[in-house]
Amino acid sequence: MEAFVSAVNDVVWSDALIYLCLGAGLFYSVLTRFAQVRHFKEMCKLLFSPNTSDKGISSFQALAVSLSGRVGVGNIAGVAAAIGFGGPGAIFWMWVVAFLGASTAYAESTLGQIYKTEEDGQYRGGPAYYFDRCLGQKWLAVLFAVSAIIACGVFLPGVQANAVGNAFTQVFGNGNMVTTSFGDVGSFKLVALAIILIVLAFIIFGGIKRIANFTQVVVPFMALGYIVLALIVVFLNLDKVADIFYLIISDAFTAQAGFGAAIGWGVKRGIYSNEAGQGSGPHAAAAAEVDHPAQQGLVQAFSVYVDTIFVCTATALMILITQQYNVVGDLPAGQFIVQNVDAATEVGSAAFTQMALFSVFGSFGQAFVGIALFFFAFTTILAYYFIAETNIAYLNRYFKGNIPLVLVKFVIMFMVAYGMVNNSGYIWTIGDIGVGLMAWINILGILAIFFVAKPALLCLSDYEDQKKKGGKITFDPVKLGIKNASFWEKRLEKQSKDAE
Repeated sequence: MEAFVSAVNDVVWSDALIYLCLGAGLFYSVLTRFAQVRHFKEMCKLLFSPNTSDKGISSFQALAVSLSGRVGVGNIAGVAAAIGFGGPGAIFWMWVVAFLGASTAYAESTLGQIYKTEEDGQYRGGPAYYFDRCLGQKWLAVLFAVSAIIACGVFLPGVQANAVGNAFTQVFGNGNMVTTSFGDVGSFKLVALAIILIVLAFIIFGGIKRIANFTQVVVPFMALGYIVLALIVVFLNLDKVADIFYLIISDAFTAQAGFGAAIGWGVKRGIYSNEAGQGSGPHAAAAAEVDHPAQQGLVQAFSVYVDTIFVCTATALMILITQQYNVVGDLPAGQFIVQNVDAATEVGSAAFTQMALFSVFGSFGQAFVGIALFFFAFTTILAYYFIAETNIAYLNRYFKGNIPLVLVKFVIMFMVAYGMVNNSGYIWTIGDIGVGLMAWINILGILAIFFVAKPALLCLSDYEDQKKKGGKITFDPVKLGIKNASFWEKRLEKQSKDAE
């Protein structure tokens, strides 16, 4: 089974997808005239827009929900895996995919806002909705919805849970070994699993509002605390920082693990971490209450920076400065291109990161990574559930009833349990397939949308024009020639009536 999963992953994550992700980011960066740079100040300002309603969440809450998906295991264990398999140069390619991916995040999240709908008292939107309403391709919308449900409901939750289990083991040990159908599992890992399942059930049965309220507190607090510890490590080793940046950049082109490995692992782990182009961000973006779709597009572009430029870089600097890593590349098991730590250290886990903080802060650092990983992973699982729920809501127009939604809640809980007690390499590969499937469909779809209608670019130009003129910001899709944006058409009509 593991060999089959690896073979599927090799097909999904061929070089074609890697360069498609980079190419799409460059494409939208050029077309938006690098909006991710030009509007950086506006992004920060929009974060704290107070807009909210009974049906929608605020821009900050939408950022928190999307960041709960972006800031997760990929920032701690994923960065360690990128270095371990691709060398330090993989971090450079994570930066590249984040910078370019910010424009992709703008495009997909703006589309999510333009074509959102109001269903069951809350806003819904995402790739399935804009493929349906903009392209008129229901088959593509259904294909993405099914892929997202499988990826976020089945493939991806196990990756987050597995990393939490490994972190607990690294901090507390195994405890008493318990014999299960999946082999012997440590009692401490089972305690962590029980806590996750109880809290997860409480929150996911409470809907998007409960998810947003939880993530807007937990995500910023943990991300800030994690970055502060990284800054302390950097401050204590200021004399090494210049050499580390030189190592990252030089290794990106003459990588110890091979040029292709650096790009491949950097892009793969970068997209897994920041999710730009994957199609997950638009779901949270669509749930936000905003005056103009471009506003949420810019907020979501900023979230890519938070994820990769801030949090992933913090992890990379800690690992590289303390030299708590090995590089295995594509060598046979037991052989290393670079070996600084015990050969038995698991590359595809958070071990490098925990060892890095342990070398500076002792047991506190190791425990903090375990706690941070718990919350990062847990909030990411919540984001996965919300994405699966949104796509089930889309499919409900074809298959009525609440059974699919209830079923996906239990499937996610089962996959969390499955991921916690299984081999991490195998689970990571399953997660990569889930990310890859969504990315293939979404990136090709948003490129097709550009050639059909260009709604994201029209939105950006309209928003920029209104900002220059001053006054109240509004969005009139009909005026811009954007069709089937029925939510905004009805909203503008209601605003006109209220003004009379």
